Amino acid sequence: MKTDILIVGCGVAGLYAALNLPKDRQILIITKSDAESSDSFLAQGGICVLKNDEDYSSFFEDTMKAGHYENNRESVDIMIRSSRDVIRDLINYGVDFTKKDGKLCYTKEGAHSTNRILYHEDITGEEITSKLLARVRERENITLLEYTSMEDLLVENNECEGIVAKDQKNHIFPIQASCTLLACGGIGGLYNHSTNFPHLTGDGLA
Repeated sequence: MKTDILIVGCGVAGLYAALNLPKDRQILIITKSDAESSDSFLAQGGICVLKNDEDYSSFFEDTMKAGHYENNRESVDIMIRSSRDVIRDLINYGVDFTKKDGKLCYTKEGAHSTNRILYHEDITGEEITSKLLARVRERENITLLEYTSMEDLLVENNECEGIVAKDQKNHIFPIQASCTLLACGGIGGLYNHSTNFPHLTGDGLA
C-alpha cells in the first residue's frame, strides 16, 4: 500500500491531525482495533483550556507540577496557548460541551488549581472522538483501516518511509508513506478487565 500521509492511531490526536491536513493529500489512518476502542473514546474526564490570559501562569505551573517539572516547557507553552483555538475547532466539528445559559461550563479535576476543564457529562472522550470520527469519515481523501497494527517502521537512509503492518488475519505487509505520524498513545499500566484489552500500551514508544 502507498499513501501520502500515514497516521497510526485513530484517537483524538490522529483524527484531529487528519482533519487539519491538506485535503489534496491522500491520508490513511490505521488502528489496531475498531475505531471506537481507542483510549480517547473511552476517556471520561474533560479537556483543559486557557479561559483567559490571566490564567496562563497558573495553568503553566499546574501542568509543570503535574509532570514533576520534567515536561518540555516549550511544548507546555504551545499546548496552553493553542488550547482556545483547539476548543473552537472541536466545537465547529460538532463537539457538544456542557453549557449553562448558553455559556460553557468549567469544572476542576486532576492537578488543576482552578476550574478550566470543559466536559460532556462523564463521557467527554466519547463525545469528542465520535464527532471527529464522523467528520473524518466524511472526507474523501481520508481512509480508515481498522484491525491493522504497526509492527515496525520502514527506514531507508535513516529516514522513515512508512511502516510494516499486520492485519486481522496476521498478514504482514508494508505501507509506504511520504510522511508517517505516530498518534498511538501514551504508556501506563491500566488494564480494562471487562474487555480484556490493555490501555495506554505505548505502541509508539515501543
